[in-house]
Amino acid sequence: MSESAFQLAGIYGGTFDPVHFGHLRIAEELVEILQLNELRFLPAGQPRLRHQPLASSSHRSLMLREAIRGNDKFLLDDREVNRVGESYSVESLHELKNEFKGKQIALCFILGMDAFLKLPGWYQWRELFELCHLVVVNRPGHVTAIDQKGLPPELRIECLHRWTDNTRKLQTLSSGYVFTTATTLLDISATAIRGCIAKGKSARYLLPDPVLDYIRVHHIYREGK
Repeated sequence: MSESAFQLAGIYGGTFDPVHFGHLRIAEELVEILQLNELRFLPAGQPRLRHQPLASSSHRSLMLREAIRGNDKFLLDDREVNRVGESYSVESLHELKNEFKGKQIALCFILGMDAFLKLPGWYQWRELFELCHLVVVNRPGHVTAIDQKGLPPELRIECLHRWTDNTRKLQTLSSGYVFTTATTLLDISATAIRGCIAKGKSARYLLPDPVLDYIRVHHIYREGK
């Protein structure tokens, strides 16, 4: 890497209700694929475009802390769960951009293809391209960025000259690229995990043992809790 190249910091948002091996495996692979200097998990506080999480902000943050303990590339960033009101990704990215000001670091905002397709419904979504690179993880049943078929017209136009599959390009600018990649897609969902726990069934091997222990101790997701 040349002296003028940007180091890359991954930003992985979500409700993480609860965090599971599907989330963690994607994060681990992206650290290797992109050669990330760090990857920050950014649990949402009050998401605007989806139902409110069942577990409290505090519980979700602490479960994440347990899940990533021991991985020196993974960090917990709890700014959104500490924020009053709805969570907006653009606000968090503005804050991070200011915090990294003066450092040669480019933010890589990670989202699934399903979320990417809904991007025009996000708050001030076009600003994202001025704040970070978008790293889109392909998922079964969703269009790949290479053929671009099925993208909403305004998103297709906005991304027309932004696509890349070259990780080195992400190191040349502080923002603006859309990078797509395939990762190991574990068929695990937080919804299914919550359903298992609510019915008193085993959720073992779907999420890290320390997270499962935390859920048991604090009686999270159990019916009537």
